[in-house]
Amino acid sequence: MAVAAVVSGCGVGGSGVEPAAGQQKLHAPPARALDAYAGRLQAEFRARAATAKKWGLKTPPLQAPPAPAKKPRIKTRDGFEVDGHEEANLPPVFTTIPTKQKIVFLTIDDGAEKDPEFLRMMTELKIPYTAFLSDYLVKEDYGHFRQMQARGVTLNNHTLDHPYMPGLSYARQKHQICGMQNVIEKHYGKRPTLFRPPFGNYNEDTLRAAKACGIKYAPLWSEEVFVDRWEYREWDRDLHPGDIVLSHFRGTDDWKGTMPDMIRLFLRKVTEKGYAVARLEDYL
Repeated sequence: MAVAAVVSGCGVGGSGVEPAAGQQKLHAPPARALDAYAGRLQAEFRARAATAKKWGLKTPPLQAPPAPAKKPRIKTRDGFEVDGHEEANLPPVFTTIPTKQKIVFLTIDDGAEKDPEFLRMMTELKIPYTAFLSDYLVKEDYGHFRQMQARGVTLNNHTLDHPYMPGLSYARQKHQICGMQNVIEKHYGKRPTLFRPPFGNYNEDTLRAAKACGIKYAPLWSEEVFVDRWEYREWDRDLHPGDIVLSHFRGTDDWKGTMPDMIRLFLRKVTEKGYAVARLEDYL
């Protein structure tokens, strides 16, 4: 038989409500425990605020909610299908994760810029992101991206040489994708399941080749952030829950600024809009 319980209350002189027969008396947590919890939260916020200030941000980035226990169903965005997409069970092509939570996902392509300051910034601010790498750039310093992987970043496939994929035969597309799978497995120990076609261009052969190489998803993007501006896919030029944001590993050779400058622009906007940055792989 279950035993009922009541929580004792404190009244004048410390008297409480006595339990009825068969009930068990429970005690509310002492005030000092609640004070300690509040103190920890305040200390954590102060630490986050100090880190944000160190990296040139007035407001700490918002913290993402826990990853969902049940992953959302990912399907190809309307208008992005190729012939035989559903029948062949090809990797879905999408620009947004279906969610009502105010989160966005940062993805960074290519691998040209290898900035240790960027690695430190993202680690200290605890900002998740997903990398899509091309070997012709990464091979200059495989070790840099090994450091990135050690910080919890998933390294994904962006082809060997970053070609315009629809201009290639099926065999050459498969070489570009499977070849990069081999490179990532050799240097980083795991074959990716995510592939982003260069320039966002693909055809049926691209997706069939990707599937043959072990790819399960082909995420594109809704917005692109540079060091000095944002560009938008949607007509309203705004962020939406679940949007995938693209940027590139670039620095002063290509931009009027550095990767940390780009991250500051990115975080200021998403934080101002009330969004947190979540990890893409947690939703796939």
